Amino acid sequence: MNHIQALTDRAAISLSLLCALHCIVFPWAMVLIPSLAILPFEGEAFHIGMVIAVIPISAFALTMGCKKHKRYRIATLGVIGLMIMISALFVGEGESAEMWEKALTVIGAAFIAIGHLWNFRLCRHHDSCGCSDPSHQHAK
Repeated sequence: MNHIQALTDRAAISLSLLCALHCIVFPWAMVLIPSLAILPFEGEAFHIGMVIAVIPISAFALTMGCKKHKRYRIATLGVIGLMIMISALFVGEGESAEMWEKALTVIGAAFIAIGHLWNFRLCRHHDSCGCSDPSHQHAK
């Protein structure tokens, strides 16, 4: 397995889960530990930064994986997740908008994480099955 591709799959999974955890846990942590308010983790800047980080990492890992295992629906799953996360940036302002932003972010992050997990597993399987090894292919 290409180590860079495996590393980027793991990074995309981690960033997606971090983003989802941020949406779910950070509001509770702010209530329990008010001094967290001084950290730059609240608001749109964090969300935008995470989306900007996830897009190139996901694009690279899913492209490399799909070239290897030819399961393009996995890339589609990742793209859908990215589109959902990006759409969460444009929900708007207000109490109900914040709820929708969090919901869309968590759903998008789940799509991305699942897509990368499947991509990672398929790439590992592809490398261990011997189908990519030229010595295992039959001569015509």
